[in-house]
Amino acid sequence: MGRNRLIVITGPTGSGKTSLAIGLARRLDGEIICADSRQIYRDIPIGTAAPTPAELEAAPHHLTGFLDLSDYYSAARFEEDVLSLLPEIWGRGREAILCGGSMMYVNAVVNGIDLLPAITPEVRETALKIYTDGGIDNLRRELRRLDPAYYEQVDLNNHKRMVHAVEISMQAGAPYSSLRTGKTKKREFDVIKMAIDFPREQLFDRINRRVDAMIQAGMIDEARRVYHLRHLNSLNTVGYKELFAAFDGTMPMETAIPRIAKNTRVYAKKQLTWLRRDPAVNWLPASDPLNAALALL
Repeated sequence: MGRNRLIVITGPTGSGKTSLAIGLARRLDGEIICADSRQIYRDIPIGTAAPTPAELEAAPHHLTGFLDLSDYYSAARFEEDVLSLLPEIWGRGREAILCGGSMMYVNAVVNGIDLLPAITPEVRETALKIYTDGGIDNLRRELRRLDPAYYEQVDLNNHKRMVHAVEISMQAGAPYSSLRTGKTKKREFDVIKMAIDFPREQLFDRINRRVDAMIQAGMIDEARRVYHLRHLNSLNTVGYKELFAAFDGTMPMETAIPRIAKNTRVYAKKQLTWLRRDPAVNWLPASDPLNAALALL
């Protein structure tokens, strides 16, 4: 009997992952697992481009909109949840389709993630306050004190990664870098990874038009409804940050909306850089990704 397989549809934001996943699920009798670190939260479907009710109806979905905005979640938790879910899907005789552009989440399922300590709310709050109260320079100093090795490696402008390293170092009582083995875990299933290969100009045009559609769909009102929760990590993301700045009066709304599109394009570039380094990715033509994907399977 052959091994089970996991079909992974990844790629940059705006590249049509959801549509392809639904197409495959319908053709292959599959179930879709969300691998998006923001679509897992409730109450922000517009700004996260979460599957619509019609898309959810078109194919079974898992791990979408199942968390409160205040809930803590991580790539390690995602790995655990997906590895528990996969045998259930295969046991029903269905194909398992992992769909999303959160690369750390995808990598956690495909290659495994180091076992790191669970962070208590107190430690998380303390680590975050180092940044919110003292700024990024204070955060850099604390990281250099706790983990000089990781300090030399990390992007010193990425406060989220530095806060993460600080909280783990504080919780573990050991440098974060000492807990990162980088070893790939052996999986008892095969992985077929694919992404849609849009020309960059075409991808950026899709992103621009999607941001316009989000605004038309009511994203500003959605952001206003969660504005009082803006301190939460779940809302520390492109789209909400710019609108919150407009609500704060620190950025004109006529600047905030184009800035959302610009920052989304920057994020897409980072996703593409990550993916281009992965030789396991099968790049599908944007003209007919569904049939190209089916040919791989």
